Amino acid sequence: MRNLAQLLDQLDPSAELARRHLWLISLMEWIRGDASDPQAALARVHLFMDAAVTRTGFPERLQQWWRTLVGTVDATPLLADFGFAPRAAFLSELGERLRYKLMPGTPETTHATELFMLLFPASTDAQWLRLIDEETLSRLGGLLSPAPAADPALDELHQEDAPAGTLLRNWEVVLLEALTYCTSQVSATGFSPELRLRMNAQSLMARPFHHLPSDLDAIRSALATHGRDSGALHLAVDQFKTRLEACRGAASSVYAHLNEHGISVGLVFRLRQLRERILRIRELLDCLLSEKPASSAMQLLARLVLLAKERRSIRALISTNSTLLAAKVAERGAETGERYITRDRASYIDMLGKAAGGGALTAVTTLLKFAIVGLALSAFWGGFVASLVYAGSFVLIQLMHFTLATKQPAMTAPAMAAKLKDLRTGEAVSEFVDEVTHLVRSQVAAVLGNVLMVVPVVLLISGAMALGFGRPMIDIYEAEKVLHALSLLGPTLLWAAFTGTILFAASLIGGWVENWFVLYRLASAIRYNPRITRALGVPRARRWAAFMHDNISGFTSNIALGFMLGLIPPMTGFFGLELEVRHVTLSAGQLAAASASLGWNVFWLPAWWWCVAAIPVIGALNLGVSFYLAFRLALQAHNVSGIDRARIRSAIWARLRSKPGSFFVPDR
Repeated sequence: MRNLAQLLDQLDPSAELARRHLWLISLMEWIRGDASDPQAALARVHLFMDAAVTRTGFPERLQQWWRTLVGTVDATPLLADFGFAPRAAFLSELGERLRYKLMPGTPETTHATELFMLLFPASTDAQWLRLIDEETLSRLGGLLSPAPAADPALDELHQEDAPAGTLLRNWEVVLLEALTYCTSQVSATGFSPELRLRMNAQSLMARPFHHLPSDLDAIRSALATHGRDSGALHLAVDQFKTRLEACRGAASSVYAHLNEHGISVGLVFRLRQLRERILRIRELLDCLLSEKPASSAMQLLARLVLLAKERRSIRALISTNSTLLAAKVAERGAETGERYITRDRASYIDMLGKAAGGGALTAVTTLLKFAIVGLALSAFWGGFVASLVYAGSFVLIQLMHFTLATKQPAMTAPAMAAKLKDLRTGEAVSEFVDEVTHLVRSQVAAVLGNVLMVVPVVLLISGAMALGFGRPMIDIYEAEKVLHALSLLGPTLLWAAFTGTILFAASLIGGWVENWFVLYRLASAIRYNPRITRALGVPRARRWAAFMHDNISGFTSNIALGFMLGLIPPMTGFFGLELEVRHVTLSAGQLAAASASLGWNVFWLPAWWWCVAAIPVIGALNLGVSFYLAFRLALQAHNVSGIDRARIRSAIWARLRSKPGSFFVPDR
């Protein structure tokens, strides 16, 4: 009670701006307490009002302080704009949230939003605000402003548009101003070229964004002229709500265009802002027309408190605005991943052949990698040249329609996640287990094809070099380094798992670039742009457009993978982290080169056997980590939830016990 008494004595309505606001912040801290019990906070609200009434001279000082606060701090931006980006751009909002998160606020402000965030820093404040009933609010209103008359200065300022002789109450004026602000923002967003070009024709013909401000003016006029219970006001409100729903429908039609032509984080951000502003308009309208406006306003205030926490969250901003992009990347990955799943013996044999071709080309990549090491370049330039070799090799594998095993998991995972949407029946679970066996079998075929081809080809190249040049691919010193680096006793497993994350990241980059390629209609530009068609000719431009549309994702992911494999070790080594990569096919090729250099005595070396044991584990971690990350992303993107994991697990184990061979070779 002594702390409350001190608070009451410290109130000085004539103090400077910062001191007046600091008193309000201290009062909110006293009411909040330790933020553990909303009922206790509500009890302290009642205690404050009881003490305020009984303390001599305090009610007059409080009322003077309240009039000063209302006159200096405009609540309209708080009601209309709190929780929204000051500019309809993702990066500017990211910078704004970083500012709120990292930089302290000051109470010396007339900005209602900044003061609000200082008053209610904890999300638990929303709980005790919602507990305040109508009687308590009425009592608090009488304590702050006992005189029913409106403030003439505010009336003169805010009612130029009202008919002569009418008088709106102050809170109605503030709510109408907030509605005007929100409505103008919705209209401006609806007029933006990025959205208008993607709306359907029916929405554009209805012109809902054109008429929305005039519908709000009709509400203001009806309220001021005829009162809250008039039929004219109800008609105006119905018209406004109908128009608002038409605006929401027009904005929703943009999503259909994005689903077909690619996702943009910036566009998604603008659409989310538009949708949230429409919801805010509805809340403000409910407050304006409610029979208990104070209670409605308190519920809105509580929701703004929850928004304050989100306003500081960078993770929430990125998550909410990247969901659709993740969905589109996963969707395109699912379409691509279906090609990597073998379901019969013919496709299985075809996969083995393509994987063997990929292994043969990787053997040449291994040769070039060791040649670069022999040049003794600096760490960065050695890594850069190796990146070019890796990227060129992976792109060549793609162009020759071969397969690199570790590229598959990130592509097949979205296809598997898409099949988890409906597993309510036993037949659906059985079909999903069939897909699991197909997937595992495909991965096994790809890894076996790569490894079983890269090893003999590397041995042949090394033998040919020994016959032709008198020395194998690498010398004994370099071979011993390979055995030390690939040993299962070292950090090989950690680097193999890290390589799995690199494979996943490369697939994400490929999906993002493909989405960007589709979003900006580059295939159409290549096909029809006059300068391009003059240079290439119409038939060739058409072929190039189709070729780039089909291969842009693969090119990008392969190039990104190559540069990450080559540059991450030297760049992280510069910072002292020294992260390394272990790719199963490249590691098998390096081990084969080391074996050719060491000769038959290698079979008696324990270190060599530890490396041999490491190869399948490297492959499992490369595939498993990449698949897991892509699968989790796809589950989130496809909104798959409520999966009965135990049921799926038991079904897979039952299949493994009954038909273990189906996970490795197809049935006859």
